[in-house]
Amino acid sequence: MQIPHESTLLRIFLGENERWNHQPTYEAIVVKAREMQLAGATVLRGPMGFGKSSHLHTAKILQLSMDLPVVIEIVDSEEKISGFLPVIDGMLQGGLVTLEKVRVIEYRGAAPDAAGT
Repeated sequence: MQIPHESTLLRIFLGENERWNHQPTYEAIVVKAREMQLAGATVLRGPMGFGKSSHLHTAKILQLSMDLPVVIEIVDSEEKISGFLPVIDGMLQGGLVTLEKVRVIEYRGAAPDAAGT
């Protein structure tokens, strides 16, 4: 799969406890992105953060929060990302969604091992 050098980065900020159809929302979004053949998705879990409510979520032992911040990043063509936005709109109850133009320098998978996998 190739993605254009001039692409779009979709970034979704949400809490790891958010659910959609009885599964973590971040998981449902990544699975849907794969089904729609987007180039790839990465989920990043943050040790600390706050959102619109200003409630602090942290992984510190004395202030343990079970709802840490999660960021999903997806890079693909502007057209494919635009087509994905209505899908995630129905999945998100809260959070922040951003888009930005990015320049893709290189996109390649790992080389197959000797067994060809």
